[in-house]
Amino acid sequence: MSVIKRRGWATLLLGGVWAGCASSLHPLPQIEPRGVVVDAGAVAAALSEADEAWTERTLDSVRRSAEVGLGLVAEGGRRIEGSIVATRAMVWLAGHEPTAPSRRDAASAAVRVGQICRERVPLAAECAYWLGVALGVQARERRATALDALPRMVALLEEAAAGRPDLDEAGPHRVLSLVLLRAPGWPTGPGDPERALELATRATEIAPGWAPNWLALGEAHEAHRDRRAAEAAYRTALERAAEAGRRGTPEAGEWVDEARSRLLSLGPVPS
Repeated sequence: MSVIKRRGWATLLLGGVWAGCASSLHPLPQIEPRGVVVDAGAVAAALSEADEAWTERTLDSVRRSAEVGLGLVAEGGRRIEGSIVATRAMVWLAGHEPTAPSRRDAASAAVRVGQICRERVPLAAECAYWLGVALGVQARERRATALDALPRMVALLEEAAAGRPDLDEAGPHRVLSLVLLRAPGWPTGPGDPERALELATRATEIAPGWAPNWLALGEAHEAHRDRRAAEAAYRTALERAAEAGRRGTPEAGEWVDEARSRLLSLGPVPS
């Protein structure tokens, strides 16, 4: 059985960081396969290792998951599993690394690997989704890329929602809803609160047990100044988050805190 070599986190960021670039996408180097045939068993073992590390959701474990995924990316070919694993991990790291430079590096790397996924299998909904999410976290960490990223994100997430609405617990609908809620509206941006409410509602229908979908729905109702509906959505989010905590979902505590904070910010709802 062939072995998938590890090249180290820093050297697998595929070209380094392009700071200060207004474009949200990056020039990609040609990845030359190393000439080693990696059989299906080795790929499956690597993906299992990456998923196990991802499940722990600590800095060290998610870095390890990213490194395994990047090892698969570096093998070349048209397989996209490694790209998806690595992009997912680096998106998480972009929100959890302890320093701003490391968060920016992770965000830029997520976009690069998402682009590679898209280049290898252009019609894969998974590639569209994770590249769209990666562009969002990069826009947060590198504000200069936000204007260029917005229309790309909307197009990618729309594509993912049409092709694989079940991805990441209704992720395409949920993330697109948040983009349309928080972006400026016409003529300066794609913001659309009406469409955002439709998308968030659909996300709760696709994956009703996932607390972030209810948080997105609550935010959409707030945008429409419907405090009663927002409160109901946030209370459901709190219930779902507590259930996730009992199942051992690592982010459940964050969701509980966010739901409680949102409920407090609403204040008393008029009778």
